Amino acid sequence: MSEAPWGRARRAASPAKAPRAIRRSNGPRTHVVSRSGWTKGNELVTHIGVDAVAQALADPIRRKILLMLHEGPRNAGAIAEAFHVSRPAVSRHLRVLREAGLVRASASGREREYALALDALRPLEAFVTKLRAPSLWGHRLDALETEVHRVRRRRQKSEAEENARSKTTKERKTA
Repeated sequence: MSEAPWGRARRAASPAKAPRAIRRSNGPRTHVVSRSGWTKGNELVTHIGVDAVAQALADPIRRKILLMLHEGPRNAGAIAEAFHVSRPAVSRHLRVLREAGLVRASASGREREYALALDALRPLEAFVTKLRAPSLWGHRLDALETEVHRVRRRRQKSEAEENARSKTTKERKTA
């Protein structure tokens, strides 16, 4: 028996009956990365660069920082003055943006100057473009619809011709 931190005794679990570890989404993750840079995690195929950029863009403060840097490069102090959060919080936001590749930092003396780097958006733009493109099934269903209309037109045309033939045949028999 061992004592729990809150004072009650608990039984030590045997290794065979130990509960399986639960993997939390906010904890560190290990990914198996293929040669193409795509990784399979949680049964979804994702791209590491796309994930980092999407997570960086998810926060409204980071988006505002990017809009500020779109106007021109700024130092960390000027960026921090625009927000009602602490300077260390702004530094963390800048670090996330820098690690995602959305911001470039250059040191000049004691201060760092941050500038916008849009190259990291390319994989995300390619992913969104791929999502907006018509799906393979959409093309196939459109082709099927076109073929159904062709078959109907042919059938109606052949029925009209057959009706015209039978009509002329009936007129000949009566004449």
